[in-house]
Amino acid sequence: MLDLQRDDFGHWVLVLPDGTRHSPVTAQRSYPVTAPDAGVALMDQEGHELAWIDSLADLPADLRSRVMQALSEREFLPVIERLESVSSFATPSIWTVVTDRGSARFLLKGEEDIRRLTGTVLLINDADGVQYMIRDLAVMDKHSRKLLDRFL
Repeated sequence: MLDLQRDDFGHWVLVLPDGTRHSPVTAQRSYPVTAPDAGVALMDQEGHELAWIDSLADLPADLRSRVMQALSEREFLPVIERLESVSSFATPSIWTVVTDRGSARFLLKGEEDIRRLTGTVLLINDADGVQYMIRDLAVMDKHSRKLLDRFL
């Protein structure tokens, strides 16, 4: 079984089943965003795939936790949990939101910057190129859904 550890310098080290060690390595999702626990590659510094993980759920809990930590260090995709306000129902407008990483304010240039990935998953691009995700529109509070309905 493969293992992922940190070395003394804080780099991720991949240990393959045959004992071969690779450092530094990064974890990278293959996406799609709608299946975040499927398809993770462990890559070397040159971008070569060293190991493939079909499903994070198949890993032992401690290894899964380390892979998730390696992924979170590389990715930045805040998940919007609640919309506090929008400055205008016409674009451009400033959105104030609460994400899984804290509060944020961003400029939405146009409705085309809101993409529906599935029936309930939305991807929102702000004016600075940062992407925000709404994982499940159906579970958002009534106020947030009401604000979003004006843009969808």
